[in-house]
Amino acid sequence: MTSATPTLLYIDDDPALARLVDRGLTRAGFKVVHAVDGRQGLDRLAQGGIDVIALDQYMPGLDGLETLEQILKIADAPPVVFVTASQDSAIAVTALKAGAADYLVKDARGEFIPLLQVAVNTAIRRAAIQKARDEAEAEVHASRDRYAALAAEREVLLREVNHRVGNSLQIIASLLHLQANSTRQNDVKAALTNAMGRVAAVAQVHRRLYTSHDFKSVMLNQYLEALLEDLRRSAEGNRMSRLTLKADPIEIDPDRAVAIGIIVNELVMNAVKYAYPDGAGPIHVELKPQGDDVLLSISDDGVGFGDNDDPRGTGMGQRIVTAMASKLDAFVERDPNHSGTKVLVRFRRIPAAPQACAAAK
Repeated sequence: MTSATPTLLYIDDDPALARLVDRGLTRAGFKVVHAVDGRQGLDRLAQGGIDVIALDQYMPGLDGLETLEQILKIADAPPVVFVTASQDSAIAVTALKAGAADYLVKDARGEFIPLLQVAVNTAIRRAAIQKARDEAEAEVHASRDRYAALAAEREVLLREVNHRVGNSLQIIASLLHLQANSTRQNDVKAALTNAMGRVAAVAQVHRRLYTSHDFKSVMLNQYLEALLEDLRRSAEGNRMSRLTLKADPIEIDPDRAVAIGIIVNELVMNAVKYAYPDGAGPIHVELKPQGDDVLLSISDDGVGFGDNDDPRGTGMGQRIVTAMASKLDAFVERDPNHSGTKVLVRFRRIPAAPQACAAAK
């Protein structure tokens, strides 16, 4: 920061003119230091404490432009007002292009000194403004760098959390699979298989997030493909040889992806258990956009439903589907025109804002 009494380094080989500058600017509140040539001026500048420089053009040894070039190589160099007796405007243009803060023509009687006072004051103010701007920009860049570092660290931590959660859930799903394979009681096997599918639905979302560059969304088509592959490896997998998926690429947030995965698991397992009493048959999962909505369908060509749900079911699957549909704010219905069973789940691609939901209710 410039001191209350700024120091002017006046570089000029004319001692008489230097005395006039000293007298005039000292009265104006400056401390004036004189150097007789460019080399002496650079040596004095190296000692520090200089706020502004007035630099003559024509001097022995280094001339003004050469000295200006050397000054501007110094970090945080003070502003330079270029002073010359020449009326050649080309010198002014050259000096300003070289980095001088201002330019003025001097005279032997010192009448230019009031103009010099204005020029050096203006140069000091401009330098202070530029320094403040540079410091602010540096702080902005530093803040951005800190934010980027924090964001990168957060991404690593989130990736690690999703990796560990996904692995832990996959271990649980594998244990349920082993337990289901080891039991001989069909109702226990079915319950364990259903539980395994529900755990796998959640695990797959965390696996998707672990391998994705975006932690805010999941590609539903890829997620459902992996989820159905998990189901094919389940205890009921021998009855899913004709399980198919037709899904368009659709992005959705992880929480809603979990709800969709659990719905698919419940409805597919329901079709496996009840659609084909005599063995395996085709089961189709389809996902496609419809305007602002997404339509999910799970269908089979089996025996279909009567007026009521299959009495062999406990109703747990239906309650889970209802709960997940509520989480999605989805509309669930059966297609009455389908020969087997076809369940349609329609939900918004982007969830409505809470205010809009509240107003709708």
